[in-house]
Amino acid sequence: MKNIGITTTVPVEVLLAAGYRVIDLNNVFISSEACAQDIERAERDGFPKSSCAWIKGIYGACLRCGIDELVGVLEGDCSNTRALMEVLRGMGIKTYDFSYPSEHTPESVTAEINKFMDRFGVALSQAEAVREDLAELRQYARVMDKLTYIDNKATGLENHLYQVSLSDFNGDAVQCLEELKKKISEIGKRTPHTQALRLGYIGVPPMTGDLYRYVEDYDARIVYNEVQREFAFPRSMEAESIYRQYYDYTYPYNLDFRLSEIKKQIKLRELDGLIHYTQAFCHRAIEDIIIKRELEIPVLTIEGDKSNRLDPRTKLRLEAFLDMLSDLKGVPA
Repeated sequence: MKNIGITTTVPVEVLLAAGYRVIDLNNVFISSEACAQDIERAERDGFPKSSCAWIKGIYGACLRCGIDELVGVLEGDCSNTRALMEVLRGMGIKTYDFSYPSEHTPESVTAEINKFMDRFGVALSQAEAVREDLAELRQYARVMDKLTYIDNKATGLENHLYQVSLSDFNGDAVQCLEELKKKISEIGKRTPHTQALRLGYIGVPPMTGDLYRYVEDYDARIVYNEVQREFAFPRSMEAESIYRQYYDYTYPYNLDFRLSEIKKQIKLRELDGLIHYTQAFCHRAIEDIIIKRELEIPVLTIEGDKSNRLDPRTKLRLEAFLDMLSDLKGVPA
């Protein structure tokens, strides 16, 4: 089976139907002990220090893992992906592009997915057959999410890890399903968590994975991971086709579409506050202006760069934010 890298979530059903093993380079980069070296390699090769650590990490991970075919999302994700693909193409890596259209209509999304299927010689029936095969896995991801915000047994980090992994199923959907079932069985036997504050996390998945454990030390727990949940396609069971599934995927489209789902989840999960994570040098950080204006609960914006650990200043800001939320909710000191 051939490997193919991806720069973010794409219609993975098409790639699996084409006989590829899919590797999300974001996951390979951030989960590796070599993540700092991936960034350093990119900077040695000429990537500016003032460019996004994720794009540099994807570049380093691509070379470290010997990826020779790559799908990059040119519209709807990182504005630097086009340049990244040009660099990798010049190094002999075969690249394909996919775009989530800025004109967010069923017709435009259908056209882009049809182009993607044509590029890999995949028929709609083949992609739909794979989508059906993945339905059980996506259903178990919903169970993991409910164990987080309804049963209060899964941690925010577990919710993050097991949903973000559905961008590529860790390279093996069958094994991923078995691991998810096993983890859900383990979590189901736990005593519910009792933290007083219920938080949401919005924005791209964090470089700083210790965020989840840190907030738990202050009587809080993250029970909603916005983009990670979208990677798991929680509404795919209700989608009548692959076209509708990727039309309903909120992350790559306009902010109003994303915010409508975030507002639903704030009410459903009874959130006390939100942490909005932005990445240094990312255009999405500007969206914070609208997010704070549109949402009716407190929002703390934190920024990450190269480090995979929270810095002292961010820890202090998080502590102050959680203290404020405790006061607003009347949580005893």
